[in-house]
Amino acid sequence: MKKKEPISNIMTRDVITLTLNDSLFDAERLFKKNHIRHIPVVENDKIIGMLSLTDLLRISFVDSYNDVDVPPIDTAIYNMLSIGQIMVNSPEKVTSSSTIKEVAALLALKEFHALPVVDDERLVGIITTTDLLNYLVDLY
Repeated sequence: MKKKEPISNIMTRDVITLTLNDSLFDAERLFKKNHIRHIPVVENDKIIGMLSLTDLLRISFVDSYNDVDVPPIDTAIYNMLSIGQIMVNSPEKVTSSSTIKEVAALLALKEFHALPVVDDERLVGIITTTDLLNYLVDLY
């Protein structure tokens, strides 16, 4: 393992994003379709927030009811709230030149599971604990 290896070597570059104009229904679809747990919220390529699947689960009963005769409980909640109301505002960020060690230490210290990667105020990627674990698996 290179001690100064940049996070750009293992980050996800094709980032799925949301905007404040998207709905919570849109967010839920993206989480399910792409099997992801974190989505940056952007405005003009600048990150303004981070939405996690956990944030969505806290306010809803996603997949709790499978009975077709029972109306979806999350529909009313999703219609009452917006992405801007439940996302984490101004999330902590790292740059693509941050080292893997620095980012791993930050994720551990802050107990985060994902961080947006930002260069010159523009979202260029996302790094997750899964990315770090896959990196370690590849090393060993």
